[in-house]
Amino acid sequence: MLQILIDELLEECKECWKRFLKMRETDTSPDFFNDVKPHADLYHTKLLTWQNEVEAWIDANKPKHMHKIQVQNAVEAMDQFIVQSFYQKTSKKRLFQSIQSVTYTLETLQRILQKDESTNE
Repeated sequence: MLQILIDELLEECKECWKRFLKMRETDTSPDFFNDVKPHADLYHTKLLTWQNEVEAWIDANKPKHMHKIQVQNAVEAMDQFIVQSFYQKTSKKRLFQSIQSVTYTLETLQRILQKDESTNE
């Protein structure tokens, strides 16, 4: 379950960047209640589920290179940049850095989980 959520969130990071570039290219503005809010709400729920699962996993496994604060920061950043990706006036540099930061956290956790699984086999 955790691995599936990580894959979905990583994919959404890529989609946020693509969406942002498309909004800039086409010079369009989304409808907040029909486009932005439903999408943001869907991922907010997934992020909370992911956060709860990761924090439980951290409590149980006490990994050396993953902490709850990193998870909380990733959730907050992703909640923000999902919404920001719909708007062309968003700072390109800031959005890119936020996406990179969350991607790094997700990929780090993914590597830890894969390493953990291979040592348990």
